[in-house]
Amino acid sequence: MIIRTLRSDEADLHRHIRLRALRDSPDSFGVTAGDAERSQMSFWDDQTRAVTEPGRNAMFLTCDGAGDDEKIHGMIYALRDPDRPDGGRIGGMWVEPAMRRQGLGRNLLTAAVDWARALDMTQLGLWAPAHSEAAMEFYRHMGFRE
Repeated sequence: MIIRTLRSDEADLHRHIRLRALRDSPDSFGVTAGDAERSQMSFWDDQTRAVTEPGRNAMFLTCDGAGDDEKIHGMIYALRDPDRPDGGRIGGMWVEPAMRRQGLGRNLLTAAVDWARALDMTQLGLWAPAHSEAAMEFYRHMGFRE
């Protein structure tokens, strides 16, 4: 498994992995799969450019294989906080069910935290579904607090 960042020219991949996450965990995100599916491709192009803006935002993917054989198993968004130059936010984390409890979530979150540190961020906020005790416990274990 490797961790890599989404590229600005990968809007189709961004849409695909986000829809997988929304379908698998419909109550874990702020948008529904149906709403996302109805979005025009221009929306995904804009969103992909936004989350891949160098020095500002990143989307990390955990995957194996390469090229046409690449398989994406999870994702996380890491975003600079627009209101705090020294702050960032993490959200939208998802790992496909068959790959859970194998360290992929930890690796994704670690990549996002390392990214924030490299940009001299001193605070990193997190959005997580409070109803998911497993998610809350994972983030507490990784050093986040409510």
